[in-house]
Amino acid sequence: MNKLILPPDVEFHEDVRLLVYRPRGLVNKAVVNKIISVVGELETTLKEPFNRFSDTVAADAVDLNFKYIIHVSLYRRRFYGSRLPIKSAILATDATLIHYGKVHALLTQGSPINVRVFQKREEVAKWLNVPIERLTPNSAGSETSSFKQSNGSK
Repeated sequence: MNKLILPPDVEFHEDVRLLVYRPRGLVNKAVVNKIISVVGELETTLKEPFNRFSDTVAADAVDLNFKYIIHVSLYRRRFYGSRLPIKSAILATDATLIHYGKVHALLTQGSPINVRVFQKREEVAKWLNVPIERLTPNSAGSETSSFKQSNGSK
């Protein structure tokens, strides 16, 4: 099987079936399109469903709009289809990202994608039923997948 190369801001923990995404700096359409592509590739490649965790705390600027969030949410509903249910947790402290996350959660209601927005990492860990260490940046001892992680150089 070919190994998927993950961007440096993405981890996949096979043992707890969790994709962790940590955008930094500016969150814009290009950044969101990149993670949507990675998630889609993993969904297509992997046989089993997996939960998602987006840790947006290190994002310091947002250049998105509601029209784009609506487009992304409806696309994700359609692409994910009728697969098994998953949870998608968004950790956000920025008011704009909180609002966009809530719109995404609203638009995915009724689909197998259960989105929730949190402001505390401990609440995310409890909801996803994973050790908080798996949600903490640079956590020691986390078991990531056999997927290769890109170091960002070309």
